[in-house]
Amino acid sequence: MPTRVVAQTNDLRFVHMALFAGFIITGMVATLLGPVLPVFIARWNLTDSQAGLFFSTQFSGSMLGVVLSSVILSLRGYRDSLVLGFLLMAAGVAGLNSASLHVALLATAIYGFGFGVAIPATNLCIAEISGARRVASLTLLNMAWGVGAIACPVLMLTGLRSNRFTTALLGIAIGAILLAILFSTIKFESRAASVASADEATDAAERRHPIHVPVALGLLFYLYVGTEGGISGWAAEQAHRLGSGEAYTIVPMFFWAGLLGGRGIAALVVSRVKENLFVSYGLLFSAIGATCLLRASTRPGVILGVVIAGLGLAGVYPVFISWLSKWYGERARRLGGLMFSMAALGGATMPWTVGFVSQRSHSLRVGLLVPLTGCIAMLTLVTALRRRILA
Repeated sequence: MPTRVVAQTNDLRFVHMALFAGFIITGMVATLLGPVLPVFIARWNLTDSQAGLFFSTQFSGSMLGVVLSSVILSLRGYRDSLVLGFLLMAAGVAGLNSASLHVALLATAIYGFGFGVAIPATNLCIAEISGARRVASLTLLNMAWGVGAIACPVLMLTGLRSNRFTTALLGIAIGAILLAILFSTIKFESRAASVASADEATDAAERRHPIHVPVALGLLFYLYVGTEGGISGWAAEQAHRLGSGEAYTIVPMFFWAGLLGGRGIAALVVSRVKENLFVSYGLLFSAIGATCLLRASTRPGVILGVVIAGLGLAGVYPVFISWLSKWYGERARRLGGLMFSMAALGGATMPWTVGFVSQRSHSLRVGLLVPLTGCIAMLTLVTALRRRILA
């Protein structure tokens, strides 16, 4: 029996490592548009509104993938869902450097669909196999995503400066293919410990189901991903308009660095602070960062703004996911598709809205009021839910 327990523990560690590695690639793919958007704007002479279509295309594909993910998971399980997701990411990223704008948009939709399938599958799988350590594992998983998000601008900048932009994209695609092969060899099985943990969460959540709670939680998922995409997606272009040279492509890295560092801090702090207060302070901090970003007149000012915004947003999304699990237990699996769909919808609409407002007002600063408004709206919703959270 002890030998079997050790073997199961080693298997779990291997699965965790594989999923974390997958989320590094997912973080790179999901944030790819930020550093490459100025390249596309220059290549096809796009307006801000036209450039914003890349965000809408990516996250529309992502939303479709999220909507279908629950069906794919039910019919094919975690393994096939992850293999499909990473193969689609590889195909989409590989086709992103096309000389045709329409082909590039199609490729964006394809890899968006891919990570739309992979992200819910990864989160649900981690939650299932982690048992009582669900929140800690989800936090670490999102840190792995942040590692990929930080690495992506560096990789793109290196590719641009060495005239190997296509090679950089193919490197990400090859990484996704290798992970798809790895996932095809893993058997993802249900664990009794995670089922027991879910049952406990269900018992604790039975009294928390007025309709306004899932509606508010869905809005929080929508606003968070939309706000994150609005800041990270347009930071490079904001820096580009304040100076010359190629260094603007690396600006989103500072946002993801703030997000990653903040999640490391969050893992140590969140258990000692009430979750609603932790989220409220984080959203207030992110609003300050968004304000600094839209008021910046130099690139260092842009960098300061995105770092502050990243630090503030760092612990917000893992807590939202933990609330979903804690309040609804096993029913979170059914609600999860809806919540992740709302998140994808936020990513599809809010960054595009930044470009639309910028185009109409002839000022990207005005467009960046959109993510600032998102921070304030989330803070308002969390404050309204405070009694429910403390119950």
